[in-house]
Amino acid sequence: MFQQSRMQILSAVFCFALHGGLDAMKARTCAEEPAASVSKAGAPSTEQRDNDRVAQLGNIRVGRVLFLGNSITLHGPSAAVGWSGNWGMAASEREKDYAHVLINALAKMLGRPPAVLIDNLADFERHYETYDASSRLKKHLAFKADLVIVAIGENVPALASEQSRVAFKNSLARLLKMLKTSGNPTIVVRSCFWANKIKDDILKQACPEVGGIFVDIGELGRDESNFARSERSYAHAGVAAHPGDKGMKAIADAILGALKR
Repeated sequence: MFQQSRMQILSAVFCFALHGGLDAMKARTCAEEPAASVSKAGAPSTEQRDNDRVAQLGNIRVGRVLFLGNSITLHGPSAAVGWSGNWGMAASEREKDYAHVLINALAKMLGRPPAVLIDNLADFERHYETYDASSRLKKHLAFKADLVIVAIGENVPALASEQSRVAFKNSLARLLKMLKTSGNPTIVVRSCFWANKIKDDILKQACPEVGGIFVDIGELGRDESNFARSERSYAHAGVAAHPGDKGMKAIADAILGALKR
C-alpha cells in the first residue's frame, strides 16, 4: 500500500460555490490555508530510475507516477468549507480518492507500489496565461515521471471568447510539452468531471501533440450517484458536488482502463 513519506506545503487553496447548477460552478480563493503536495520519492538516482523502469503496464512504464490536478486530486484542510481531509475532495478517506485507488491498483498488478508525486495545479487553471511552469514545476520535472496524470479544467474560467480559448490551448500545450521533455513520460489527460464541451475539446485536442491518452469522464458527472452528496451530507454545496467514493473509483477505473488498452 502506498505510504506517504513527505509533505510539502503550498500557499493557496481554493473553495468552491455552486451558483445555478454544475456548469456554472465557480471557484474562488478562500484562504491562505495549506494544500499539501504528497510525494513518495524525489528526484531519482540512476539506480532508482533503472529499478523503476522495470514496472510496466503493457508497453507503458508506470514506475514513477505524477498526478497534477485540482481539488479533486488534492485539497488540504479548510475550515471555511468544512473540509478536514488532505487528499482528493470529497473522498471519505485518503485511500478512496481516485489517485490512491489508481496507485493501489497499479501496486497490485505490478507487485510493488510505484513512486508517486501528487500536487495541486489550480494556480495554473486560474492563471494559465501568466503561470511560470518552468520555475513552479521544478520538483515535478526533476521527479522524472514515467506516467503523468493531468486532471485539470474545472477551475479554468469560462472560455467565452476565441481569444481566451486560444490562450488556454496554447498554455496547456506548453505545459504538456514541458512535462513530456522530462523523462518522456506517457501523459494522460482526463476531461472535466463537470463536463464542459469547450474546455474538454481543448483538453482532447492537446493530447496528440505529446502522444498522450485522453480519457473522457464526462458521463460520470451526469450520474448523481457519483457525487459525494449522494453518499453523505456536507454543509458546503461545493464540497458536496465533488465526486464521492464511487465517483473517485470510477475516475480511477476509467484511467486504468485507458492505460490497459
